[in-house]
Amino acid sequence: MPELPEVESARVAIERAGLGRRIVEVDDSDRYECRPHLPGEIRAALLGRRLTAAHRRGKSMWCQTSDAGPDLGIHLGMSGRILISGPSSGQGAGEVVEGGDYAGPATGRPALDVWFRFTLAFADGGTLRLLDKRRLGRVRLDPDLSALGPDAQSVDRAEFRARVGKGTAPLKARLLDQSVLAGVGNLLADQALWQSRLAPRRPAGALTATELDRLHDELRAAIDDAVRNGGVHTGSVVAYRKAGRHCPRCGTEMACATVGGRTTWWCPAEQR
Repeated sequence: MPELPEVESARVAIERAGLGRRIVEVDDSDRYECRPHLPGEIRAALLGRRLTAAHRRGKSMWCQTSDAGPDLGIHLGMSGRILISGPSSGQGAGEVVEGGDYAGPATGRPALDVWFRFTLAFADGGTLRLLDKRRLGRVRLDPDLSALGPDAQSVDRAEFRARVGKGTAPLKARLLDQSVLAGVGNLLADQALWQSRLAPRRPAGALTATELDRLHDELRAAIDDAVRNGGVHTGSVVAYRKAGRHCPRCGTEMACATVGGRTTWWCPAEQR
C-alpha cells in the first residue's frame, strides 16, 4: 500500500496544483469510499469553497478549506493516486499533476472511469480526482487523527527512543504500529532495518540508545531517499526481497519470515 513517501507525493501534488481553486461540483456518490457520509453530504460541505492547505501525518492526508470549512481527509488505501488537471484554457491547460501509489511502468492504457472514486470539479474547468482501482481508500470530512503517533519523517531522536525502544514486541512490529509512529509500512521498515543493520525480530526494548539513534537516522534517510526518488520501491534493498536473492552489501542470502504479520526480509549475517 502507499507508505509515507507515496502519500507525501500526493500531498505535494495537491499543494502544487489544487489549492486556491473554487469548487463548483463534487462527486461523492461512491458510498464505500465516502463512508460514513451519505451521497451529497461531502458535496454540500465543499461547494463554493477552496482548498487552502494540504497536510500529512504518516499515511494520512487532509486539506483545509476556505471560510472555516471542514477539513477534507483523503486516504489512499492500498493503491490510490491523486490526479489534478489544469484549467480548461490558458496557462496550465491540459497539464495533469499526480501523486500517490507507484503506478508501475507506463503502459499507454488510460485509467477506467469507474476507478475514479471521488472528484472535485473547479470553476476553471479542472478537476481533482481520486483514482482507486481496488476501492480501499477513504474520503471523509474532519478525519480523526488522534490514534496516530508522530510522523516518522519529523519525529526527533528523544521521542523516537521513548516510543520505539520499549516492550517485548519485535522491532519491526513496533515500527509498523501506527499509534507508535505514523507512516512506516512494510517496505520502508525492511529498508530502514537493513540500513541500520538491526534484526527485525529483536525485542524493541532490548535496543540500546545508540542503536535506536542509528535506526532513527537511517529511517529518516530512507524516507528522504524514497520521497526524492519516487517511492519506497526505489529502496536499495527492496529488489533483493525475493527468494534466492543476496544481500547487496555482503552477498549473504536474504532470510525471510513473517514478523508483525508481514512478510519480512533481512540479511542474517549483518542484521543482529
